[in-house]
Amino acid sequence: MQNITLNTGKLSIKNLQAKPVRTFCLMLVAAILSFILFSGSIISLNLGQGLSAITKRFGADLMIVPQGSTDKAQTLLLRGEPGNFYFSAGIFDTIAQTDGVLNASAQFFLASLTTDCCDDSVQIIAYDPDTDFVVQPWIAEKYNEKIMDGYIVTGSKIDIKANRTVKLFNHNYPVAAQLSPSASGFDTSVFMTMNTMRGLIERSKQLDLDYLTENYKDGMVSAVLVKTDPLKNSTDVAQIIEEQNEGIEAVVSQGIFSRIAASLSGFTKYIQIISIILWALAVIILAAVFYGIIHERKKEFALLRIIGAARKRLIGIVLCESSLAGLAGGAAGIILAFIVVFPFANLISARLGLPYLDASFGSIVLLILICLIISALSGPLASLYSALQISKAETYFTMREGE
Repeated sequence: MQNITLNTGKLSIKNLQAKPVRTFCLMLVAAILSFILFSGSIISLNLGQGLSAITKRFGADLMIVPQGSTDKAQTLLLRGEPGNFYFSAGIFDTIAQTDGVLNASAQFFLASLTTDCCDDSVQIIAYDPDTDFVVQPWIAEKYNEKIMDGYIVTGSKIDIKANRTVKLFNHNYPVAAQLSPSASGFDTSVFMTMNTMRGLIERSKQLDLDYLTENYKDGMVSAVLVKTDPLKNSTDVAQIIEEQNEGIEAVVSQGIFSRIAASLSGFTKYIQIISIILWALAVIILAAVFYGIIHERKKEFALLRIIGAARKRLIGIVLCESSLAGLAGGAAGIILAFIVVFPFANLISARLGLPYLDASFGSIVLLILICLIISALSGPLASLYSALQISKAETYFTMREGE
Protein backbone atom coordinates (compact mmCIF):
# COMPACT_ATOMS: atom_id res chain seq x y z
CA MET A 1 0.00 0.00 0.00
CA GLN A 2 1.44 3.38 -1.02
CA ASN A 3 2.00 5.90 1.77
CA ILE A 4 0.21 9.21 1.37
CA THR A 5 1.93 12.27 2.84
CA LEU A 6 -0.46 14.74 4.49
CA ASN A 7 0.70 18.33 4.81
CA THR A 8 -0.91 19.55 8.04
CA GLY A 9 -0.67 23.25 7.20
CA LYS A 10 -2.10 23.04 3.68
CA LEU A 11 -4.84 20.65 4.77
CA SER A 12 -5.81 22.98 7.62
CA ILE A 13 -6.01 25.96 5.28
CA LYS A 14 -8.18 24.04 2.80
CA ASN A 15 -10.48 22.92 5.63
CA LEU A 16 -10.92 26.53 6.75
CA GLN A 17 -11.59 27.70 3.19
CA ALA A 18 -14.12 24.93 2.63
CA LYS A 19 -16.28 26.15 5.52
CA PRO A 20 -16.23 29.98 5.32
CA VAL A 21 -19.14 30.53 7.74
CA ARG A 22 -17.60 28.31 10.38
CA THR A 23 -14.19 29.93 9.86
CA PHE A 24 -15.71 33.43 10.11
CA CYS A 25 -17.34 32.58 13.45
CA LEU A 26 -14.03 31.36 14.86
CA MET A 27 -12.22 34.43 13.58
CA LEU A 28 -14.91 36.74 14.96
CA VAL A 29 -14.40 35.50 18.53
CA ALA A 30 -10.63 35.91 18.18
CA ALA A 31 -11.06 39.37 16.62
CA ILE A 32 -13.21 40.63 19.50
CA LEU A 33 -10.68 39.34 22.01
CA SER A 34 -7.78 40.92 20.11
CA PHE A 35 -9.61 44.23 19.64
CA ILE A 36 -10.37 44.66 23.35
CA LEU A 37 -6.93 43.46 24.42
CA PHE A 38 -4.99 45.66 21.98
CA SER A 39 -7.21 48.74 22.39
CA GLY A 40 -7.07 48.61 26.17
CA SER A 41 -3.35 47.94 26.22
CA ILE A 42 -2.43 50.67 23.74
CA ILE A 43 -4.58 53.25 25.55
CA SER A 44 -3.00 52.29 28.90
CA LEU A 45 0.46 52.44 27.33
CA ASN A 46 -0.18 55.85 25.77
CA LEU A 47 -1.55 57.22 29.05
CA GLY A 48 1.56 55.97 30.82
CA GLN A 49 3.72 57.66 28.18
CA GLY A 50 1.72 60.84 28.65
CA LEU A 51 2.16 60.88 32.42
CA SER A 52 5.90 60.29 32.07
CA ALA A 53 6.23 63.09 29.50
CA ILE A 54 4.24 65.70 31.41
CA THR A 55 6.10 64.91 34.65
CA LYS A 56 9.42 65.34 32.87
CA ARG A 57 8.42 68.52 31.04
CA PHE A 58 6.83 70.49 33.86
CA GLY A 59 10.08 70.77 35.80
CA ALA A 60 8.67 72.76 38.75
CA ASP A 61 7.83 71.49 42.21
CA LEU A 62 5.30 74.23 42.96
CA MET A 63 3.01 76.44 40.92
CA ILE A 64 1.90 79.59 42.75
CA VAL A 65 -1.37 81.02 41.40
CA PRO A 66 -4.02 83.50 42.59
CA GLN A 67 -6.45 82.15 45.17
CA GLY A 68 -9.31 80.29 43.51
CA SER A 69 -7.38 79.66 40.29
CA THR A 70 -6.06 76.18 41.06
CA ASP A 71 -8.62 74.37 38.89
CA LYS A 72 -7.97 76.73 35.98
CA ALA A 73 -4.22 76.24 36.33
CA GLN A 74 -4.55 72.45 36.32
CA THR A 75 -6.90 72.55 33.33
CA LEU A 76 -4.43 74.74 31.47
CA LEU A 77 -1.57 72.43 32.35
CA LEU A 78 -3.31 69.18 31.49
CA ARG A 79 -5.63 70.08 28.61
CA GLY A 80 -4.43 73.46 27.38
CA GLU A 81 -7.79 75.19 27.74
CA PRO A 82 -7.02 78.94 27.44
CA GLY A 83 -7.42 80.88 30.66
CA ASN A 84 -6.40 84.13 32.35
CA PHE A 85 -5.70 84.81 36.03
CA TYR A 86 -3.38 87.38 37.55
CA PHE A 87 -1.85 88.72 40.72
CA SER A 88 0.68 91.42 41.59
CA ALA A 89 4.25 90.75 40.45
CA GLY A 90 5.43 92.15 43.78
CA ILE A 91 4.73 88.76 45.36
CA PHE A 92 7.49 87.23 43.22
CA ASP A 93 10.33 88.68 45.32
CA THR A 94 8.78 87.36 48.55
CA ILE A 95 8.35 83.89 47.06
CA ALA A 96 11.89 83.83 45.64
CA GLN A 97 13.35 84.67 49.06
CA THR A 98 11.31 82.07 50.97
CA ASP A 99 13.33 79.45 52.82
CA GLY A 100 13.42 76.25 50.79
CA VAL A 101 12.96 77.93 47.39
CA LEU A 102 15.88 77.11 45.12
CA ASN A 103 14.65 78.81 41.92
CA ALA A 104 11.60 80.87 41.04
CA SER A 105 10.35 82.25 37.74
CA ALA A 106 7.23 84.23 36.84
CA GLN A 107 4.95 83.52 33.87
CA PHE A 108 2.15 85.52 32.25
CA PHE A 109 -0.85 83.76 30.65
CA LEU A 110 -2.96 85.18 27.88
CA ALA A 111 -5.65 83.62 25.71
CA SER A 112 -5.73 84.62 22.05
CA LEU A 113 -9.01 85.13 20.21
CA THR A 114 -10.83 83.20 17.48
CA THR A 115 -11.55 86.34 15.45
CA ASP A 116 -9.72 87.58 12.34
CA CYS A 117 -6.92 88.95 14.51
CA CYS A 118 -5.58 85.47 15.32
CA ASP A 119 -5.04 82.18 13.52
CA ASP A 120 -6.64 80.26 16.36
CA SER A 121 -7.59 80.44 20.02
CA VAL A 122 -4.48 79.31 21.89
CA GLN A 123 -2.90 79.75 25.28
CA ILE A 124 -0.03 82.23 25.21
CA ILE A 125 2.61 81.80 27.91
CA ALA A 126 5.23 84.48 28.48
CA TYR A 127 8.35 83.56 30.46
CA ASP A 128 11.34 85.46 31.83
CA PRO A 129 14.53 84.22 30.10
CA ASP A 130 16.68 85.44 33.00
CA THR A 131 14.98 83.24 35.61
CA ASP A 132 13.19 80.51 33.63
CA PHE A 133 14.14 76.90 34.37
CA VAL A 134 11.12 75.15 32.81
CA VAL A 135 10.55 76.33 29.23
CA GLN A 136 14.11 76.99 28.01
CA PRO A 137 15.54 73.50 28.75
CA TRP A 138 12.65 72.08 26.74
CA ILE A 139 13.27 74.55 23.88
CA ALA A 140 16.97 73.60 23.88
CA GLU A 141 16.03 70.11 22.66
CA LYS A 142 14.87 71.66 19.36
CA TYR A 143 16.63 75.03 19.21
CA ASN A 144 20.09 75.68 20.66
CA GLU A 145 20.11 79.45 20.30
CA LYS A 146 18.52 82.08 22.50
CA ILE A 147 14.93 83.00 21.62
CA MET A 148 15.10 86.59 20.46
CA ASP A 149 12.41 89.12 21.33
CA GLY A 150 9.72 89.16 18.66
CA TYR A 151 9.98 85.42 18.02
CA ILE A 152 7.77 82.69 19.43
CA VAL A 153 7.99 78.97 20.17
CA THR A 154 4.94 76.77 19.57
CA GLY A 155 3.67 73.54 21.04
CA SER A 156 3.62 70.38 18.92
CA LYS A 157 -0.08 70.72 17.98
CA ILE A 158 0.00 74.33 16.80
CA ASP A 159 -0.52 74.78 13.05
CA ILE A 160 2.28 76.85 11.53
CA LYS A 161 1.93 78.66 8.20
CA ALA A 162 4.16 77.81 5.26
CA ASN A 163 6.22 80.95 5.97
CA ARG A 164 6.70 79.70 9.56
CA THR A 165 4.62 82.38 11.25
CA VAL A 166 1.62 82.43 13.56
CA LYS A 167 -0.81 85.34 13.55
CA LEU A 168 -1.63 86.74 16.99
CA PHE A 169 -3.59 89.97 17.44
CA ASN A 170 -3.03 91.12 13.84
CA HIS A 171 0.72 90.48 13.91
CA ASN A 172 2.58 87.59 12.27
CA TYR A 173 5.15 86.25 14.70
CA PRO A 174 8.03 84.20 13.25
CA VAL A 175 8.36 80.75 14.81
CA ALA A 176 11.84 79.98 16.10
CA ALA A 177 11.04 76.37 17.01
CA GLN A 178 8.25 73.88 17.53
CA LEU A 179 8.48 71.78 20.69
CA SER A 180 8.29 68.01 20.90
CA PRO A 181 5.05 66.47 22.26
CA SER A 182 4.53 66.66 26.02
CA ALA A 183 1.00 65.19 26.40
CA SER A 184 0.04 68.37 28.24
CA GLY A 185 -1.64 71.68 27.60
CA PHE A 186 1.75 72.98 26.48
CA ASP A 187 1.23 71.18 23.16
CA THR A 188 -1.49 73.69 22.25
CA SER A 189 0.30 76.72 23.70
CA VAL A 190 2.53 79.46 22.30
CA PHE A 191 5.60 80.59 24.26
CA MET A 192 7.28 83.99 24.11
CA THR A 193 9.53 86.14 26.24
CA MET A 194 8.11 88.78 28.57
CA ASN A 195 9.45 91.52 26.27
CA THR A 196 7.62 89.97 23.31
CA MET A 197 4.46 89.86 25.41
CA ARG A 198 4.84 93.56 26.25
CA GLY A 199 5.07 94.35 22.55
CA LEU A 200 1.97 92.24 21.87
CA ILE A 201 0.00 94.13 24.51
CA GLU A 202 1.11 97.49 23.11
CA ARG A 203 -0.12 96.45 19.65
CA SER A 204 -3.40 95.28 21.17
CA LYS A 205 -4.26 98.90 21.99
CA GLN A 206 -4.97 99.37 18.30
CA LEU A 207 -7.62 96.63 18.55
CA ASP A 208 -9.34 98.24 21.54
CA LEU A 209 -8.75 95.13 23.66
CA ASP A 210 -8.82 96.86 27.02
CA TYR A 211 -8.72 93.65 29.05
CA LEU A 212 -5.12 93.11 27.89
CA THR A 213 -3.74 96.49 28.86
CA GLU A 214 -5.66 96.60 32.14
CA ASN A 215 -4.14 93.33 33.33
CA TYR A 216 -0.58 94.11 32.40
CA LYS A 217 -0.21 97.79 33.13
CA ASP A 218 0.10 97.08 36.86
CA GLY A 219 2.88 94.55 36.29
CA MET A 220 0.63 91.55 36.83
CA VAL A 221 1.79 87.94 36.47
CA SER A 222 -0.23 84.73 36.24
CA ALA A 223 1.93 82.21 38.06
CA VAL A 224 5.24 81.74 39.78
CA LEU A 225 6.97 78.42 39.20
CA VAL A 226 9.15 77.20 42.02
CA LYS A 227 11.95 74.66 42.25
CA THR A 228 12.37 73.67 45.89
CA ASP A 229 15.53 72.69 47.73
CA PRO A 230 15.93 68.88 47.45
CA LEU A 231 16.52 68.79 51.21
CA LYS A 232 13.15 70.44 51.87
CA ASN A 233 9.68 68.96 51.63
CA SER A 234 7.75 70.63 48.79
CA THR A 235 4.48 70.52 50.74
CA ASP A 236 6.09 72.28 53.70
CA VAL A 237 7.54 74.98 51.46
CA ALA A 238 4.12 75.46 49.82
CA GLN A 239 2.53 75.93 53.25
CA ILE A 240 5.13 78.55 54.22
CA ILE A 241 4.56 80.47 50.98
CA GLU A 242 0.79 80.50 51.52
CA GLU A 243 1.24 81.71 55.11
CA GLN A 244 3.53 84.55 54.07
CA ASN A 245 1.44 85.77 51.13
CA GLU A 246 -2.27 86.52 51.09
CA GLY A 247 -4.52 85.78 48.14
CA ILE A 248 -2.47 82.98 46.62
CA GLU A 249 -2.50 79.19 46.41
CA ALA A 250 0.55 76.96 46.13
CA VAL A 251 -0.12 73.92 43.97
CA VAL A 252 2.24 71.00 44.59
CA SER A 253 2.95 69.43 41.20
CA GLN A 254 3.66 66.04 42.75
CA GLY A 255 0.12 66.03 44.09
CA ILE A 256 -1.29 66.64 40.61
CA PHE A 257 0.82 63.89 39.07
CA SER A 258 0.04 61.50 41.93
CA ARG A 259 -3.69 61.91 41.29
CA ILE A 260 -3.12 61.31 37.59
CA ALA A 261 -1.05 58.21 38.39
CA ALA A 262 -3.81 56.92 40.70
CA SER A 263 -6.45 57.42 38.00
CA LEU A 264 -4.20 55.75 35.44
CA SER A 265 -3.56 52.81 37.77
CA GLY A 266 -7.29 52.32 38.30
CA PHE A 267 -7.96 52.46 34.56
CA THR A 268 -5.14 49.99 33.84
CA LYS A 269 -6.42 47.52 36.43
CA TYR A 270 -9.91 47.79 34.97
CA ILE A 271 -8.55 47.00 31.50
CA GLN A 272 -6.58 44.05 32.87
CA ILE A 273 -9.61 42.58 34.62
CA ILE A 274 -11.79 43.02 31.53
CA SER A 275 -9.10 41.43 29.34
CA ILE A 276 -8.74 38.39 31.62
CA ILE A 277 -12.51 37.88 31.82
CA LEU A 278 -12.87 38.31 28.07
CA TRP A 279 -10.02 35.90 27.36
CA ALA A 280 -11.58 33.25 29.64
CA LEU A 281 -14.98 33.71 27.95
CA ALA A 282 -13.37 33.51 24.50
CA VAL A 283 -11.64 30.24 25.38
CA ILE A 284 -14.89 28.78 26.77
CA ILE A 285 -16.88 29.88 23.71
CA LEU A 286 -14.25 28.53 21.34
CA ALA A 287 -14.10 25.27 23.26
CA ALA A 288 -17.87 24.83 22.89
CA VAL A 289 -17.72 25.72 19.20
CA PHE A 290 -14.88 23.32 18.53
CA TYR A 291 -16.61 20.54 20.42
CA GLY A 292 -19.61 20.89 18.11
CA ILE A 293 -17.45 21.20 15.01
CA ILE A 294 -15.35 18.15 15.84
CA HIS A 295 -18.48 16.12 16.54
CA GLU A 296 -19.79 16.95 13.06
CA ARG A 297 -16.43 16.08 11.47
CA LYS A 298 -15.96 12.67 13.04
CA LYS A 299 -16.34 10.81 9.75
CA GLU A 300 -13.97 13.22 8.05
CA PHE A 301 -11.27 12.38 10.59
CA ALA A 302 -12.10 8.71 10.37
CA LEU A 303 -11.39 8.83 6.63
CA LEU A 304 -8.08 10.49 7.32
CA ARG A 305 -7.22 7.63 9.66
CA ILE A 306 -8.13 5.12 6.94
CA ILE A 307 -5.78 6.74 4.40
CA GLY A 308 -2.91 6.67 6.88
CA ALA A 309 -3.08 9.71 9.11
CA ALA A 310 -1.69 9.05 12.58
CA ARG A 311 -3.58 10.12 15.68
CA LYS A 312 -0.99 12.82 16.35
CA ARG A 313 -1.58 14.13 12.83
CA LEU A 314 -5.32 14.52 13.54
CA ILE A 315 -4.52 16.47 16.69
CA GLY A 316 -2.09 18.61 14.68
CA ILE A 317 -4.72 19.40 12.04
CA VAL A 318 -7.28 20.54 14.63
CA LEU A 319 -4.75 22.63 16.54
CA CYS A 320 -3.38 24.14 13.34
CA GLU A 321 -6.85 25.12 12.12
CA SER A 322 -7.70 26.74 15.43
CA SER A 323 -4.36 28.53 15.55
CA LEU A 324 -4.72 29.91 12.01
CA ALA A 325 -8.29 31.07 12.68
CA GLY A 326 -7.15 32.72 15.93
CA LEU A 327 -4.19 34.38 14.21
CA ALA A 328 -6.32 35.73 11.36
CA GLY A 329 -9.00 36.95 13.75
CA GLY A 330 -6.37 38.50 15.98
CA ALA A 331 -4.89 40.42 13.05
CA ALA A 332 -8.35 41.66 12.05
CA GLY A 333 -9.04 42.82 15.62
CA ILE A 334 -5.74 44.72 15.76
CA ILE A 335 -6.44 46.44 12.43
CA LEU A 336 -9.87 47.48 13.69
CA ALA A 337 -8.30 48.78 16.90
CA PHE A 338 -5.90 50.92 14.85
CA ILE A 339 -8.85 52.38 12.93
CA VAL A 340 -10.78 53.15 16.12
CA VAL A 341 -8.09 54.21 18.61
CA PHE A 342 -5.43 56.24 16.80
CA PRO A 343 -7.64 58.72 14.86
CA PHE A 344 -9.50 59.58 18.08
CA ALA A 345 -6.51 59.99 20.39
CA ASN A 346 -7.39 63.60 21.26
CA LEU A 347 -11.00 62.70 22.00
CA ILE A 348 -9.93 59.78 24.22
CA SER A 349 -7.55 62.02 26.14
CA ALA A 350 -10.24 64.69 26.60
CA ARG A 351 -12.84 62.17 27.76
CA LEU A 352 -10.49 60.55 30.25
CA GLY A 353 -9.06 63.87 31.38
CA LEU A 354 -5.56 62.34 31.43
CA PRO A 355 -2.34 63.13 29.53
CA TYR A 356 -2.08 61.00 26.38
CA LEU A 357 0.99 60.49 24.21
CA ASP A 358 1.42 57.97 21.39
CA ALA A 359 3.80 55.15 22.28
CA SER A 360 6.98 54.51 20.31
CA PHE A 361 6.96 52.38 17.16
CA GLY A 362 8.93 49.63 18.92
CA SER A 363 6.44 49.45 21.79
CA ILE A 364 3.51 49.21 19.39
CA VAL A 365 5.16 46.43 17.39
CA LEU A 366 5.87 44.49 20.60
CA LEU A 367 2.26 44.89 21.71
CA ILE A 368 1.01 43.69 18.32
CA LEU A 369 3.17 40.56 18.58
CA ILE A 370 1.90 39.83 22.11
CA CYS A 371 -1.75 40.19 21.03
CA LEU A 372 -1.19 37.97 17.98
CA ILE A 373 0.49 35.30 20.10
CA ILE A 374 -2.37 35.34 22.62
CA SER A 375 -4.93 35.11 19.81
CA ALA A 376 -3.03 32.30 18.09
CA LEU A 377 -2.70 30.31 21.33
CA SER A 378 -6.29 30.80 22.48
CA GLY A 379 -7.66 28.64 19.65
CA PRO A 380 -5.41 25.59 20.25
CA LEU A 381 -6.02 25.85 23.99
CA ALA A 382 -9.79 25.84 23.42
CA SER A 383 -9.68 22.98 20.88
CA LEU A 384 -7.17 20.74 22.64
CA TYR A 385 -9.76 18.66 24.51
CA SER A 386 -11.84 18.08 21.36
CA ALA A 387 -8.72 17.19 19.38
CA LEU A 388 -7.70 14.58 21.95
CA GLN A 389 -11.20 13.11 21.95
CA ILE A 390 -11.38 12.72 18.17
CA SER A 391 -7.95 11.15 18.05
CA LYS A 392 -9.10 8.44 20.47
CA ALA A 393 -12.24 7.57 18.49
CA GLU A 394 -12.32 4.13 16.83
CA THR A 395 -12.43 4.44 13.06
CA TYR A 396 -14.71 1.45 12.44
CA PHE A 397 -17.44 2.51 14.86
CA THR A 398 -17.23 6.10 13.72
CA MET A 399 -17.83 5.13 10.09
CA ARG A 400 -20.76 2.90 11.05
CA GLU A 401 -22.54 5.63 13.05
CA GLY A 402 -25.93 6.52 11.61
CA GLU A 403 -26.42 3.24 9.70
